[in-house]
Amino acid sequence: MKVLALDSSAKACSVAITDDNRILGSFFINTALTHSQTLVPMIDSVLKSTNTALEDIDRIAVSAGPGSFTGVRIGVSAVKGIAMPLNKPCVSVSTLESMPYNVIDCDCIVCAVMDARCNQVYNALFDVTNREVTRLCDDRALSILDLAEELKSYKSKIVLVGDGAELCYDSFKELSIDISLAAENQRYQNAVGVALASKDKESISAAKLLPAYLRLPQAERELKKKTEGKQ
Repeated sequence: MKVLALDSSAKACSVAITDDNRILGSFFINTALTHSQTLVPMIDSVLKSTNTALEDIDRIAVSAGPGSFTGVRIGVSAVKGIAMPLNKPCVSVSTLESMPYNVIDCDCIVCAVMDARCNQVYNALFDVTNREVTRLCDDRALSILDLAEELKSYKSKIVLVGDGAELCYDSFKELSIDISLAAENQRYQNAVGVALASKDKESISAAKLLPAYLRLPQAERELKKKTEGKQ
C-alpha cells in the first residue's frame, strides 16, 4: 500500500512516500520557512523524484495535531485539497504518536514532547519493545514540572523526542531519572513516522479530516478570558 504522508505541525516540515514499510522517498526541512510556501512544492518534488502519480497513492496521511495551530491547519488543508478531487482516503495521525518510530530500534519508554510555550508541552508516552509501539497515555497538554514528576515513576530507560525534547532535557537534568535525548537526526517529528503510524488506522474521507487541537488558539483563549471577565 502506497502512502503519501505529510507533517507540518511545527517548525520542521516533511513529506514522504512509503510502500508498506519501505520508504520510497522522504524530504525534510527544519528552517522555519512558511509551510504554506514550502509544503506543496515538497509534495510535488517527492512525487516526481519517486516517479509516483497521485493516482497511484492508496492513502494520504497527515499529522493532524497537536502542534502549531497554523502548521496543523496548513497540513490538513493540503491533504483535503489533494484527496477530495481524487476521492482518496485519508488518515489522521497524532503528531505525538508518529514520533516513537524515530527510535523504533531502541527498547525504551518514548516521551514525545512538543513545545506548547508558557512552560507547557504537548506530550504522550509510548512503550517501544521489539519494534512494537504501545501507547501509555492519551495526548495531553501539561506543565514541564508535572511531566517530570510523572516520569519519576518509570524505571525503564526514557528517551525524549520532539521539538520540546531539549527544553525538557535541560529541565530534567537534576532529576534522578534514566533519561536521554534522542540524537538530532532522530529527534523531530517527520512524515516517515506519520506514514508508519498510519498503517493500522482506519481511513476517513477528506471531508471528515479535521485538525486535532489539545487547547484553544491563543486568540480564542484571550477572547474567552475577556468574555468571562465581563460576566
